[in-house]
Amino acid sequence: MSELGQFGLPVPPPTVNLETQRFWDATAEGRLVLPRCDDSGDVVWYPRERCDGPGSTSVTWFEASGRGTVYSCTVTRRIPGSWRKAAPFVLAYVELEEGPRVLTNIVGCDPDTVHIGQAVQAVFDPTPDGPALLRFTPA
Repeated sequence: MSELGQFGLPVPPPTVNLETQRFWDATAEGRLVLPRCDDSGDVVWYPRERCDGPGSTSVTWFEASGRGTVYSCTVTRRIPGSWRKAAPFVLAYVELEEGPRVLTNIVGCDPDTVHIGQAVQAVFDPTPDGPALLRFTPA
């Protein structure tokens, strides 16, 4: 099992490349920055230097609010492998205020209290290598 983070979940180091570097650098500072397509205006998720819609490579990075709502969620109570000791935990899709839906964990609360439509706020769980994983807690 990888090292556990401040919320009791594994914190595997992310794969950082040139396209995602700005995103991961910001998470290490406790900030959420995302690219917005200059042609369509869509916020791009997963962070990268191009927009899938029009295929544009013109994006502008901005600081996102970190606010969102739970779009879908499940409580994982039993799981084989490296996450076994972390159960129970919440796996959720969070719809960001800026539009995209992010697969993440809801932390800092009783897993049984998490529900669809719940307001959440971004938190950052540092990894041993510096970047932090984007997770959410009830707002």
